[in-house]
Amino acid sequence: MTMSAAVAHQNVPAIEMVGVSVTGRDDLHAAVLEDVNWRVAPGEYWVIGGMHNSGKSDFLAMTAALAPPQKGTYRLLGQQMPADFTDQIRLRVGLVFDGGKPLHQLTVAENVLLPLRYHHTLGESANAERVREMLELTGLSPLAARMPGTIGRSWEKRLGLARALVLQPELLLLDDPLSGLDSRHLSWWMGFLDKLSTGHPLLNNRPMTLVIAVHNVLPWRGRSPSLAVMGNKRFLPLGRKPDLSTVSEPLVHEFLQAEEVEVS
Repeated sequence: MTMSAAVAHQNVPAIEMVGVSVTGRDDLHAAVLEDVNWRVAPGEYWVIGGMHNSGKSDFLAMTAALAPPQKGTYRLLGQQMPADFTDQIRLRVGLVFDGGKPLHQLTVAENVLLPLRYHHTLGESANAERVREMLELTGLSPLAARMPGTIGRSWEKRLGLARALVLQPELLLLDDPLSGLDSRHLSWWMGFLDKLSTGHPLLNNRPMTLVIAVHNVLPWRGRSPSLAVMGNKRFLPLGRKPDLSTVSEPLVHEFLQAEEVEVS
């Protein structure tokens, strides 16, 4: 890539939504979010807080181009959506499903290998080395030959992460990755996400664009990510707000009250 092309690429938003409406998976005619206006620059780190059943998973699926927007204009990595999702775009986007969603008929290592085989990006020896690196990176090496159903939910979440990272995407979307984790796993995830956002050596030292949908933003209080809140069919980007309690928007107060009830 030439210098001018690299600069142009950095100026293209990773995510750009104008007047977007998002439908639910259970009813493709009913909107779970309406009139979303949001711009994410390359390398930004966003955490989206939403109450249960607010449409977080539906929103991430649409953002990953697994479902089309109901209305509005959506550009993913500069490409108008919906579109034929070419391998070039697929290689640039990773999605970690809630719970990791591994394929239980495959071993841990085979799950991580699957995207590489599907896209035919490397030879067998290079594939094996990439999988080895991802397993080591996520602490899954001792579990490589195990079946997902035998490793526990916390490790299944890391398996979903390793599988999403094996293609070294530019944009990583994560659905509630911290839910149900003990303090040891939670600490690992927070540290690892920070490293991804600043540039990890095994991922070309390039700051990764991160979008994380959660039902509890408490672990990110006082940290650097930009914040958004969703609920009641609304999506409200707040940017970097270290103290949400100072925001006068009613949707934010409703979310914070629900969060306090859950924590207490």
